[in-house]
Amino acid sequence: MLAELLAQHPEVARRTAQRWISQWIDDGQITAIGEGRARRYFVVNATEVVAIPPEQDQFPGYIPLSADSRDIVAYIDQPPEARKPVGYQRDFLDAYRPNVTRYLSESLRRQLHKMGKTAQADAPAGTYSRAILNRLLIDLSWASSHLEGNTYSRLDTRELIEHGKAAQGKAAIETQMILNHKTAIELLVENIGTVGFDRYTLMNLHSALSENLLPNPADEGRIRQHAVDIGKSVYRPLPAPQQIEEALDVLIEKVNQIADPFEQSFFVLVHLPYLQPFADVNKRTSRLVANLPLFRTNLCPLTFLDVPEQAYSRAILGTYEMTRVELLRDLYVWAYERSTQEYLAIKQDLAEPDPLRLAWRDVIKQTIRDVVLQPDQDALSVIRHAVMAKVQEADRDNVQGLIVEELRRLHEGVLARYGLRPSELTAWKVSQVAGPAN
Repeated sequence: MLAELLAQHPEVARRTAQRWISQWIDDGQITAIGEGRARRYFVVNATEVVAIPPEQDQFPGYIPLSADSRDIVAYIDQPPEARKPVGYQRDFLDAYRPNVTRYLSESLRRQLHKMGKTAQADAPAGTYSRAILNRLLIDLSWASSHLEGNTYSRLDTRELIEHGKAAQGKAAIETQMILNHKTAIELLVENIGTVGFDRYTLMNLHSALSENLLPNPADEGRIRQHAVDIGKSVYRPLPAPQQIEEALDVLIEKVNQIADPFEQSFFVLVHLPYLQPFADVNKRTSRLVANLPLFRTNLCPLTFLDVPEQAYSRAILGTYEMTRVELLRDLYVWAYERSTQEYLAIKQDLAEPDPLRLAWRDVIKQTIRDVVLQPDQDALSVIRHAVMAKVQEADRDNVQGLIVEELRRLHEGVLARYGLRPSELTAWKVSQVAGPAN
């Protein structure tokens, strides 16, 4: 009721509106039932009690918020015409001093590190994310797409990613969005040693996420060349490509100086969408690249599972229109706890990575690629030649067995990890039917 009242009377201060409601309750004009965000108000008439409808699309009451965050929600819940139009505030970025400015307090960072610590904390970068890759592909692809309005279920997403089976009755754009997430996540996880907070990574990540989804394909992986509007918002991002380029360079320079992985992650989640460097798919890009520092340090990923769209959109709008991070920060901490709870629930069942597969992973992947791209060659001959040339003698038989096993279960859902396309897999399978290797 408070947000509705403020929306109808934007000139009224929040505390004044709260006093009005209290006075109406004291006078018996309305009655209140329930506590906190579950509280509902009813108009009392002489003959009946008429319910005041709850706000539509309201911020979920089960996500704990600070007083500052509640103020942001109250402002954003006003209709757009009651909110002040604003442009990009360069001071918001310039005022941030890496390792001096802290969006996440020391106590919050300690809490996040404690929640996200894994058994692979001291292992080489990316060990944990590779170990949970199959689960990560499903969870993060589904949850991030869901925040964009995608109607695929988690089960639908699993079928698509694991078996290449598109859900019936879904728009092609939804299937494409899920597959793009899968490709982009694999790009990060499989190249964790070389990807970083740089132009190359951001552009290629955006290209993977936006493939076949933008009106102009030339906008894939490229700095925005035109002005854009933000739906349901009074925020207007920078219009000029040169200004965007300059701000992006500063953003990249600052994030690379941040020491704490969670502060890095949150900084990107704030500033990349705020800058809107791409024609579209900015938030999706930020959600994936926010996981980069967590992958590097073998922390539990931020999957965005169970994050409601109405909460995320308000938090982002609070950044856009008010340059305030409190609401997004509260949501980030809540969302990360949900992600780690998923980890805690599955870690007992999490298989340890096969050390042989891990040690020879590059050889295995390259050999599978070579076999598929040479359908006229005897597969076993290609495998034996590669193993003899690249694998130490003690491991050769086992590595050869692993390659054969991978080939037998090769399907469209895993092609990206080998750099293969569906047409290449189809051609190879046809060749096997026509004349299988012995």
